[in-house]
Amino acid sequence: MDFTLSDEQVMFAQTAATLFGDTCTPDHWHRMMEQDTAFDAGRWAQIVENGFTLLLLPESAGGLGLTELDFALIAQAAGYVALPEPLVESAGIAAPMLAALAPDHALSADPAAIIAIAPACNPVVAHADVADAILMEQDGHAFLVLPDQVTLMPAATIDPLRRLFRVTWDPARAEDLGPADWTLALDRAAVFAAAQALGLAQRAVDLAVAYAKDRQQFGKPIGSYQAVKHHLASAQVAIEFARPVVIAAAAQIGQRDIFAQARISHARLVATEAADKAARASIQVHGAMGYSWEVDVHLFLKRALALSGSWGTSAFHRARVGTRLFTRPTGPDQTFAREA
Repeated sequence: MDFTLSDEQVMFAQTAATLFGDTCTPDHWHRMMEQDTAFDAGRWAQIVENGFTLLLLPESAGGLGLTELDFALIAQAAGYVALPEPLVESAGIAAPMLAALAPDHALSADPAAIIAIAPACNPVVAHADVADAILMEQDGHAFLVLPDQVTLMPAATIDPLRRLFRVTWDPARAEDLGPADWTLALDRAAVFAAAQALGLAQRAVDLAVAYAKDRQQFGKPIGSYQAVKHHLASAQVAIEFARPVVIAAAAQIGQRDIFAQARISHARLVATEAADKAARASIQVHGAMGYSWEVDVHLFLKRALALSGSWGTSAFHRARVGTRLFTRPTGPDQTFAREA
């Protein structure tokens, strides 16, 4: 199976990387933390202007009608800068669900609208404080609630740029949109979390490489020492092994069978593990400075930890991989198998 990206996909991903790289720098992170905020309205406006919130919406709803693979590339670019804004949660997961359930809803017609999403598997809701609406799961149905219909209670979080909330709501006051495909939402969330983790991992390695080139010890850069090289090489190998798994999972998410779900869970597992490994290696390469807030590597480790704890635990995703391995044929000829 050919997973080669098209020129258009590469160009779109590069556009996102340029925008995020210009507008979400370490200076921006520090300023946001000093101001105790996790949302930049100006940056969100630029994201909207570039059409990134419309990627997965069907053309009939005013969207671009692109695929999960296209969005995964944008999610990877978002991970590289630890983007604080809820692009992935809103445009990648919640907005497509709303468009499928209520294509004529006013929120679907507003590309700047932020929609948070609260599946039953997540006890807390990310970015609920800046959302124009929240999709809540109950008994398989999706309920749409507005800010004045909920009570938000801040929840403890390790990531200072990704706010979490416990939501109290009354289904009687919410808009029942009917039965929803929460499995598809979970699959999308897992793939996009994996894509973000790839970006996080690569940025952590890049920060460490840059530091290892500049930091002198015993008269030469610490990057010239074999022990440092081994740490970073191992982290990069983990990234490169995870990358094709994530691409394959994103490309085949529409297959909707046990094989596709195993690939999705495999991608989530190996990508978040690569991000954890890369961030920890980067902290170690930075030495004592790596454990301080002066060095930005901690943000990438914290985001990786936050992503690994949402939309299904590692045990849940390992179980999905195990189901495929133990109940279906295996072997080289079954790598890209699908249900008949």
